[in-house]
Amino acid sequence: MKLFTVGPVACYPQVLEEMGRQMFSHRSKDYIDLHKDLTFLLKEFLETESEIFFFPSSGTGFMEASVRNCVERKMLICVNGSFGERYVEVAKANGKEVVVLETELGEPIMPDVLDDYLKRNPDVEAVAVTHNETSVGLINPLEKIASVVKSHGKLLFVDAVSSMGGVDIKVDKWGIDVCFTSSQKCFGIPPGLAVASVSAEALKKSANMRNKGWYFDFILYKKYNERFSTPTTPPIPQMLGLRRILMIIRDEWGGKYKYFELYRERNRIIREGVEKIGLTLFPRKGFESPTVSCINAPKGMSGDEVYEAMRARGFELAHGYGKIKDKTFRIGNMGYIEFKDIYEMLKNLEEVVKSKI
Repeated sequence: MKLFTVGPVACYPQVLEEMGRQMFSHRSKDYIDLHKDLTFLLKEFLETESEIFFFPSSGTGFMEASVRNCVERKMLICVNGSFGERYVEVAKANGKEVVVLETELGEPIMPDVLDDYLKRNPDVEAVAVTHNETSVGLINPLEKIASVVKSHGKLLFVDAVSSMGGVDIKVDKWGIDVCFTSSQKCFGIPPGLAVASVSAEALKKSANMRNKGWYFDFILYKKYNERFSTPTTPPIPQMLGLRRILMIIRDEWGGKYKYFELYRERNRIIREGVEKIGLTLFPRKGFESPTVSCINAPKGMSGDEVYEAMRARGFELAHGYGKIKDKTFRIGNMGYIEFKDIYEMLKNLEEVVKSKI
């Protein structure tokens, strides 16, 4: 089965080889060296001096951690898809008051609208945004959003689960306080590891926060970080895989900007290919995700029918998600994908679509 999913994605062979190593103690020198290496590589990749934390969880662990560590009472959450909705659910489940800025599905979060919301809600402590909303295949204008948030002096939390590694994120320059991802997306690693940068301002807020729990306590992680360790057992194989791919990107593939170009080219071929078939993309033009394409189902077929027909041909795409599940299907271009497989997938998709015309 050739994977064009939105996570977990196909893993790079070099990553799988590295993850096959025998285990070692997470209190050993081997682990300390791994933790050091990864911290340096990720700080370089994200252009940040913030703390780098490694959680044995999915990215949602950091979503909850940002709320519990950094919001005492009230926050604003930007919603233009299912994962923004998840942030709202997580915040409310932790007893926080939430102001929701919600767009129509397929529409981006616009900076001027966010600015207006913050003017009308000056008491919010933080703003959360999903950088790349996989449910609708849309990327939000993060740099401009960050500028607005910082102009109001608020903390900024960024769900970069399906964007980090696929598009440039300048954590310090843009003023991002918590920026998190999961291993099973753009870096092409199996699930089980969540990674985030956490700013000094976020740590300051966490230091004075009550009832924030233990397992995802930022201050606890910072104390262990000082000796390149973690308070609980980390997912060592995934960390080995992440170190390997980051070193390959830097030393063999020409650096992160070449890697981003690879993602743009894959995405361009897919988008142009589906449009040539006669299909249309769901999100507003100009805000299409660089890592996953959300495509309107062809006339006479549901998104699920397209998915099942392609799976029968050996191609695992992704179902539509949330409120547009039946009307769309998605094609991911994250992880280990070769160009010849993209062209073969598009050829089969054309045959599936034309079979119903």
